Amino acid sequence: MSVMPDTPPQPEAFAPRTERAALEDLRARLRATRWPDAPEDAGWSLGTDVGYLRALVAHWADTFDWPAQEAALSRLPRFRVRLGGLGIHFVHARAVAPTGPVLPLVLSHGWPDSFWRYSKVVPLLTDPGAHGADPADAFDVVVPDMPGYGYSDRPSGPPLNSIAVAGLWAELMDVLGYARFGAAGGDIGSHVSRYLALDHPDRVVAVHRMDGGLPFFTGDPAELTPEERAWFEASAAWGASEGAYGAVHRTKPQTAAAGLTDSPAGLAAWIVEKLRAWSDCDGDIERSFTKDEILTNVTLYWLTETIGSSMRMYHANAATPPEQLSRRVEVPSGFSLFHGDIVRPPRAWLERTANVVYVNEPARGGHFAPFEEPELYAEELRAFFRPYRAAALG
Repeated sequence: MSVMPDTPPQPEAFAPRTERAALEDLRARLRATRWPDAPEDAGWSLGTDVGYLRALVAHWADTFDWPAQEAALSRLPRFRVRLGGLGIHFVHARAVAPTGPVLPLVLSHGWPDSFWRYSKVVPLLTDPGAHGADPADAFDVVVPDMPGYGYSDRPSGPPLNSIAVAGLWAELMDVLGYARFGAAGGDIGSHVSRYLALDHPDRVVAVHRMDGGLPFFTGDPAELTPEERAWFEASAAWGASEGAYGAVHRTKPQTAAAGLTDSPAGLAAWIVEKLRAWSDCDGDIERSFTKDEILTNVTLYWLTETIGSSMRMYHANAATPPEQLSRRVEVPSGFSLFHGDIVRPPRAWLERTANVVYVNEPARGGHFAPFEEPELYAEELRAFFRPYRAAALG
């Protein structure tokens, strides 16, 4: 008896439309918020400013137009495909009027976001000529939602770590017909991009990251440079003052998920505090994000019910074996360390952990630079990947 070959996964176009009942339920919950008290003049010093949150929630309940935002996001070419037993949502935007080799590029997001992180930058990368840049720098852009984020399925079993997600992205790029490609990302997406380069060096022509990951070193501390030791100390201090969220995500994510999945105001507080703290806004969050932009990100989490599943990825990554964390990336690596990002690594650490061919420190932008400063971010990717375009055709 002959055995039929497996049918390769087929992406299907995806354009969600939220039911009115879901939005009515959201508004009812927002209007019924039971507000916490706060010490006088606490501001943001103890977490999310309750006064700011009240104004944001009022806008969410009474003014924010989710159907308009949903339609705007659907102007990106979006798809879903089944990989590894999970439905994976992704943007796949092809280069417009390129004048040279087109480099496929997979962009990996982090927390607390989704494909939303790159929604502003996709047109700049696919059609640079329409935005004052060289048409020869056009990319085919792929932006997947990680499992448990956005419109990708939530794993029903153990959460996937960054290594497993990198494996899915390699499979996705194969499904889309890209034998060789570039990889880029920030936050957890930086780790995913790193493992793409580590585990698929024959396919990843170059990798761009916005950070060097968290410090991990098993050697003799005396081998570290003074700059590296100072970075380790600064990272530890940051963890002590700002890292409580990460400890919760790594250890007891389900406890927080119960409240955040039930309360939209609580969900907004959990996310907004990080958008403010990690962006280059000098304490004024609306220098980096409008209320509508903030609420588009938060509403995605609310409607997809992915806050718990997104946090569980921290738990999975915390169990990554030390030998994986200490691997050195030999694929050509570039780093853009934006001025307003958190705990930026020194060059000595980058060179210790990767084959560094490019480092730049843009003067504006923070942890969410692709959204905060899309033009600067797009130029960073163009500059770094320019020498590797022809390699993608080899």
